[in-house]
Amino acid sequence: MTDELEVKGTIGRNAELDCKIKHGVHWNIEVMDIRWYRNDKPTNKGIRLNVEEAKLLLQILRRELDEESK
Repeated sequence: MTDELEVKGTIGRNAELDCKIKHGVHWNIEVMDIRWYRNDKPTNKGIRLNVEEAKLLLQILRRELDEESK
């Protein structure tokens, strides 16, 4: 099985840096990959999580961002 990650979103920081959020299968595991790209080339800065870990990260981010808005 080939690994395929599809870009689901991009966050631009400046003319050179983008953060790409990808979803797909890597080594037969469904993953989310959040990584910085410089001039469309991946950097070492990023994180790859399986889907269950990504759900936990989402819960934490929602909790923290909700607390900041109060």
